[in-house]
Amino acid sequence: MSRNYAFKNPNGLYFISFATVHWVAVFIRDIYFQLLVESLTYCRETKGMELFAYCIMPNHVHLIFKSSTGNPSGLIRDLKKYTSKKLIQTIRTNFKESRRERLLDMFQKAGQSKSNIAKYQFWQHHNHPIELWSTAVIRQKLKYIHNNPVKSGFVESPEDWKYSSAANFSGKPAVLEIDEIGFLG
Repeated sequence: MSRNYAFKNPNGLYFISFATVHWVAVFIRDIYFQLLVESLTYCRETKGMELFAYCIMPNHVHLIFKSSTGNPSGLIRDLKKYTSKKLIQTIRTNFKESRRERLLDMFQKAGQSKSNIAKYQFWQHHNHPIELWSTAVIRQKLKYIHNNPVKSGFVESPEDWKYSSAANFSGKPAVLEIDEIGFLG
């Protein structure tokens, strides 16, 4: 990972993005979205994740978060490791998944070239963490995250994307609880 993209401040507020290998669109079925939502909820409840914004797209995820334990790198590593295993397992056993063999083949081929991968690689290794240092930068990243589904043509309005904290910010029912940023007013 480039030194420009590292968790340098263990107590910092970060914007990160991570994607599936080959940018394959896995999150097009509710069962896969739900698994990721449950994992993020678990991280908030037991692993010290303070989650301020999120957007789960078909092939990537955006988060604004911080680690209350001072280990953002370990938190994201564990999240990606766990979700990778659970998602692969769910795909393997989901006989309604028409792309099952193709997806598993892609994940297996991606993992073959990596010495640290046992069999399958689900997520790309990098996260591109960017520490957020000002209210203006936080607002810019929030706007970017929330407009991602609009720019992709999935919805007309950010709060209409079910798997985005834009719903939380607009007072609509949301799939994930978030922590209050507070100082954004």
